Amino acid sequence: MSVIESKLANVLVGPVISEKGSIAAENQSRIVFKVQKTATKNQIKKSVELMFEVEVDSVQVLNVKGKVKRFGRALGKRSDWKKAYVKLKPGYDIDFVTA
Repeated sequence: MSVIESKLANVLVGPVISEKGSIAAENQSRIVFKVQKTATKNQIKKSVELMFEVEVDSVQVLNVKGKVKRFGRALGKRSDWKKAYVKLKPGYDIDFVTA
């Protein structure tokens, strides 16, 4: 594994399993990933293609703001994070059970 491949392997933090993500996966062949905050669309595309051996059609990225929460008397804030919706080309699918 080269240096570039090892950097691309660290771009994806993990899949986001939610009701909205499941609906997107069924209807539009989109998979939702939590990614590094510094990741670009091109890096995310290459990383998914490298890790899962699929072809990516498009990538949409959004920054999720952390919520303000109360911890007893003190106010705290959860960390901000980045989410990527990855659309696969027709005929490709990612199965997380075998991956």
